[in-house]
Amino acid sequence: MTDVRPAPAERPVGIDELLERVRADLDRVEAKAARDAVRAGDALLVDIRYAALRERDGLIPGALVVERNELEWRLDPQGSHRAPEATSHDLRVVVVCNEGYASSLAAASLRRLGLHRATDLVGGFQAWRSAGLPVDTAVLSGAAPVGHS
Repeated sequence: MTDVRPAPAERPVGIDELLERVRADLDRVEAKAARDAVRAGDALLVDIRYAALRERDGLIPGALVVERNELEWRLDPQGSHRAPEATSHDLRVVVVCNEGYASSLAAASLRRLGLHRATDLVGGFQAWRSAGLPVDTAVLSGAAPVGHS
């Protein structure tokens, strides 16, 4: 009879070590560099913050809003549920979360899907706002943002 036991697993890591490993493979961007890349047409900002944070703090104008649990389905260029912006595996995606932690893990997941230029925003939305970059607060008044998923 053949032994079918799984190979020994890698030792468990904590979240801090996992973030360090993931970030070592990302070319993370600062807020102003992300803004410049978007303006130049070289990047797509993808906001994965949950609705309560978007409602509380507002939106980055022009960012594609995709809930974290839908991210891989919406950004996979070959997927049947992809967003129109998910045009190729060469797309430079800059993932934005609230403070720049969950976005690192999300960017790593997109890279595993073949989006080799996926990265995240250092410091997340809070760094964007602190840098004095534009924030659309229309969502705060209950107005529905136009052009967001």
